Amino acid sequence: MNNRIIYAIALVVIIAIAAAVLYLNTSGSSNLSSYVGQQVPQSQISALENIAANSTLANNVGSGLLPSSSFPTLLKNKSITVVDGKPAVVYVGAEYCPYCAFTRWGFIIALMRFGSLSDLHYMLSSPTDVYASTPTFTFYNSSYSSSVITFLPTEIENRSEQSLQQPSALQLADISAYDPSTASCDGGGCIPFIDFGNRSVVVGLPSSLSPGFIRTMTWSQIISQLSKSNTTVSQAIIGQADVFTAQICAIDNMTPTSVCSQPYVSKILGSA
Repeated sequence: MNNRIIYAIALVVIIAIAAAVLYLNTSGSSNLSSYVGQQVPQSQISALENIAANSTLANNVGSGLLPSSSFPTLLKNKSITVVDGKPAVVYVGAEYCPYCAFTRWGFIIALMRFGSLSDLHYMLSSPTDVYASTPTFTFYNSSYSSSVITFLPTEIENRSEQSLQQPSALQLADISAYDPSTASCDGGGCIPFIDFGNRSVVVGLPSSLSPGFIRTMTWSQIISQLSKSNTTVSQAIIGQADVFTAQICAIDNMTPTSVCSQPYVSKILGSA
C-alpha cells in the first residue's frame, strides 16, 4: 500500500479519536441542558433510594472525604426547632450555585433515609459560574414526606440568577443568626445553608469537597459511581450524606433505628 495512503488513513483515525475524546469531554453540559427542568424519572429516584438504603455502603464510606473539622457546626444550648410537631431541617440554596449543586446530592440521599422525596427536577448550575453546569437537582416544586422531620427548602434564585423563591421568616432568622458572612442571601454568600433543627448548621461547601468531582458527568454516571464505596464521587457524596444523616438522627431521637443505629452514625456523632 502506498505510504501516502497509509498516512492518510492514520490521520483520519487520529482525527476521529480526537473528535470522540473532545465530544466526551465537552458535549456533556450542552447535551445535559435539555434535561434542565424535566422531572426526574422514577427509575433514577429508585436508584438513589437504593443507594440511600444501602447500609453496607454507608458504613464502608463513613464520613468519606469529610474530616471531622468540616462537620456541621454544633449549636450548643439551643432548643430544637419544631415545625408541624417534628424537628425542622431548613435548606436555603440557589439553582445557579455550583456548591449547592454538589451539596444537594448528599443531602438528597440523607433525606431519603428519613422519608420520601417526589417531584424532583433535573438542574445544572450556572453555565457562567465556576464549575459551570454542574449536574444536580432542584428542590423547587419538589415534595417531601416524613414521619420524623419537617423539611423546609427554598431555592432563592434560578439558574440564571433571577429571583425564584423568598426565604421564610424562620430561614432568614436562621441565616442572620448563624451565617457570619451575611444577614441575608443577597449575592449568595450564605449558600448552601442547612440548619438541622437548630442543633447544627452548614454554611457553604467544605474545602475537602468540590463540584469538580462530578461536573463532567451525567446524572446516570454519578449514580453509578455512588454505588461503589471506593470512588472519589462516593467518598465525597456518600460521606457527606452520612454526616448529614447523623445530624438528623441527633434531632429526631435517633429514629428510625434502622438508620440511626448504624455504626457510622455513632462514629460521626462521637467525632463531633
